[in-house]
Amino acid sequence: MPARPYNARPHHPDSDASMRLNKFISDTGHCSRREADRLIASRKVMRNGQVARIGDEYADGDEVLIEGQRIRARTVASGTRKHVYIALNKPVGITCTTESAVKGNIIDFIDHQQRIFPIGRLDKDSEGLILLTSNGDIVNELLRSENHHEKEYLVGVNKAVTDEFLRGMARGVLVHGQMTKPCRTQRIARFGFRIVLTQGLNRQIRLMADAFGYRVKQLRRVRIVNVKLGALKLGQWRNLSDAELHGLLPDRTQW
Repeated sequence: MPARPYNARPHHPDSDASMRLNKFISDTGHCSRREADRLIASRKVMRNGQVARIGDEYADGDEVLIEGQRIRARTVASGTRKHVYIALNKPVGITCTTESAVKGNIIDFIDHQQRIFPIGRLDKDSEGLILLTSNGDIVNELLRSENHHEKEYLVGVNKAVTDEFLRGMARGVLVHGQMTKPCRTQRIARFGFRIVLTQGLNRQIRLMADAFGYRVKQLRRVRIVNVKLGALKLGQWRNLSDAELHGLLPDRTQW
């Protein structure tokens, strides 16, 4: 029997629909479509036991491995959702804007098939959890209630964290002409601390720390209300669960 051609794809009788391989990889949340192309070009992607090539297609049942690890199609959460709700582990350098003219904007980075919007913001030089959705009404609801939602951050600074500094941060600091709300702080390392806020002023943590002579070197958001960053790798995203959605907006029934 002759060997199967390099770029051939076995036929799956139950699935006539197919998509570009880079889109399948992006839809799993592993990386953006652009990054998927880079991985394919670097010969790090295998499809059905063969090295994948740019332009390859994916069909249901295909086995796709990236650097030896199998990736699988994303499962849809239960219920009847009309919209997409995403948690992204945003890298430093990605800007939380829908403006396509801005290089490194978050929409191009995710490259989702649906039109999505970031819920709130996370500074370009910060990393970690940010939520996105295709539901504009949800964006407005969450932003209106943002000042009641807990957001947890891990922060690295340029000098040793003291009890006095933590107490001062927790009491509140004058930022943008107003006192920040009382918050919770905890030392987690000699040069690191945890802070839980219930408001989202522009560059709030950096400005608060600066008031005490500290410079923030690393800032990572790890939780928004009941949605946790968990083991989500940098640059990857996942769909929110039903429980997470209801935790964000307990009174809403239509998703």
